[in-house]
Amino acid sequence: MMEKEALFYEKHKDKIHCYLCPHNCVIEEGHFGKCNVRTHQSGKLFTINYGEVTSISLDPIEKKPLHYFRPGTQILSVGSFGCNLTCSFCQNHSISQYRTESDFISKKNLIELIITTKNNTGIAFTYNEPSIWYEYVYDCAKLLKETDPSSAVVLVSNGFISEEPLKQLLPYVDAMNIDLKSFNSKYYNNLCGGSLDPVLKTIEIASKACHLEITTLLVSGENDTLEEVEEIAKFLNTINPQIALHLSRYFPAYKLKNPPTNINFMKRAEETAKRYLSQVTLGNI
Repeated sequence: MMEKEALFYEKHKDKIHCYLCPHNCVIEEGHFGKCNVRTHQSGKLFTINYGEVTSISLDPIEKKPLHYFRPGTQILSVGSFGCNLTCSFCQNHSISQYRTESDFISKKNLIELIITTKNNTGIAFTYNEPSIWYEYVYDCAKLLKETDPSSAVVLVSNGFISEEPLKQLLPYVDAMNIDLKSFNSKYYNNLCGGSLDPVLKTIEIASKACHLEITTLLVSGENDTLEEVEEIAKFLNTINPQIALHLSRYFPAYKLKNPPTNINFMKRAEETAKRYLSQVTLGNI
């Protein structure tokens, strides 16, 4: 397991304050933050997933989902382990919530792989939350742009990141898909172990810096109301009515056993969102 000193922390008496994400964990010696990958050792903060790759695959870019950024191309997709949210319906819980098997790939080797893979348009950091292996994502994105500026850097993210690290990374990012899980703070609290406002802030900042698409998973009995879909669409409209919104169908996963989302509701949700946004697509149908 590769340990590397982390960015975005400060000493707080005998503890460490990590400010990479809005949890702002204050971590005791020998303990981890909520993400389970950043740990306090002898007065310093270390990240244990630097370069640790659990999943790697060449995917159609539409799978990210990005439908309006380099459509028809393929992109090398990589993920690590860990997450700073604990969504009870997570489809990738085996890598997001557990420290699973991984292989170390140096930033130099990853860049070489990106550039030499045939029919590949760039790199997508996905599968688990990109921001919590921030140091590696930042190093690789920067090196890729220095080596081959035409290669795309894509983040598929929950958007739960502090402003300072986000703004440092965005100059090297071409496109993002951000999960806006709900427009309800209680939903974020109860089902995701996070909060809504920082995600809205990330969307606002990212929309000015790179290509942006949004995904909302409509979970039966939790956020599957036309009112909520309308609020999300209205919010995105105030930023840019051209932002693509992917409304995704939920299926039981991890700890949540609610029935799959009703397809007729999905279609009504699409009609509702299209009153405010020009690009709305249904996913997982």
